[in-house]
Amino acid sequence: METIKIALAALWANRLRSTLTLIGVVIGVASVITIISALEGLMAGIEDQMKILGPQTFIVTKFGLITDFEGYLKALKKKDLTMEDRRAVAAGCPDCEEVGASYDSQGTIKRGGNGLRNVSVSGCTADMLSILSLEVAEGRFFTQDEYDRKNQVAFVGPTIVEELCPGVDPIGKTIKINGSNFTIIGVAKKRGAFLDENQDNFAMIPLTAHTKIFGRPKHFLSLDIKAVSIERLPDAQDQVRAILRARRGLEYKDNDDFAILTADNILSFVDTATKGVRVALIAISSIALVVGGIVIMNIMMVSVTERTREIGIRKSIGARRKNILLQFLYEALLLSLGGGILGTSLGIGLAIFLGSKISLPVTPSLLAIVAGVSISTGVGVFFGMYPAVKASQMDPIAALRFE
Repeated sequence: METIKIALAALWANRLRSTLTLIGVVIGVASVITIISALEGLMAGIEDQMKILGPQTFIVTKFGLITDFEGYLKALKKKDLTMEDRRAVAAGCPDCEEVGASYDSQGTIKRGGNGLRNVSVSGCTADMLSILSLEVAEGRFFTQDEYDRKNQVAFVGPTIVEELCPGVDPIGKTIKINGSNFTIIGVAKKRGAFLDENQDNFAMIPLTAHTKIFGRPKHFLSLDIKAVSIERLPDAQDQVRAILRARRGLEYKDNDDFAILTADNILSFVDTATKGVRVALIAISSIALVVGGIVIMNIMMVSVTERTREIGIRKSIGARRKNILLQFLYEALLLSLGGGILGTSLGIGLAIFLGSKISLPVTPSLLAIVAGVSISTGVGVFFGMYPAVKASQMDPIAALRFE
């Protein structure tokens, strides 16, 4: 305890130098904490977005998980999925509880003098409510009868209501989607934003009515399928794969010309795709920690030189090597630990601020806090050891003669 008091007194005596020494560690730790928290928030946000699929749901699409424009162009040349494919899957897949289809477009929605552009307008089948685990805030989803009759009804997101029907009951109100009249019959529960992208700016309409406005689905029709249970999900996927391969005339050696996606493999794809970026960002931010550690070592070396006579006096009156080593090691450790605490606090603040600006659910985790304190402690011990050892090995007589 006495050694720690001496170390604190030495740091306080040179508080300006000590404060400046902290900066490198503070910046390094803050960078690591911000990056870890932001990346954890990103993955948590993606997981939350994937919940709409549900554990029993999977999607069949011609595109799959594409990472570049060349892959997109190749996917465009693949055979399109059709409503006939949907009917074949529904008839031939015993482990499929529901087989839906959807086709997404961008449209303009207006009511009176107000309008919204670039709204996601999804044409889908009537079973999409249960397939995608959508939650209804008001009204209802459209029925199979409305789908068959090509009724122009719409199930909309909260943003549509907030912008086009402020202060009034939206149910039964008429909106124009790309110039065609649609009646609002239901409103989805609010989901908020993610990565600054509004998740509530959408309308879902019968695919039969969607076709009248946007034309027949081409390229982008997907099949949305719900298995009878989580346990039967793999069997349902195998059955769908077999049906589609047979319909497309694919031989045993041929690869699938379509993709089957679940929430789990989408998350796995994102995790793999961002792993290199995560490692690179943490490595870059760690450079500041290394620089901070080198600064601590240099300052401690200067401190050892300045206090050579003090070391000689302490040794001459009985101080052991261990006492001298611990004193200087504690000084380095206290510097880095102080920088770690400040850096952790700054990193948490920056992460929360960043999350609020780009709609990312950032909640600093225990891992990030422990990492910040542990890394800074490790930096202090590693870079403070050499000056501490050098001080402890000084010859007391030579130290007393030092000018």
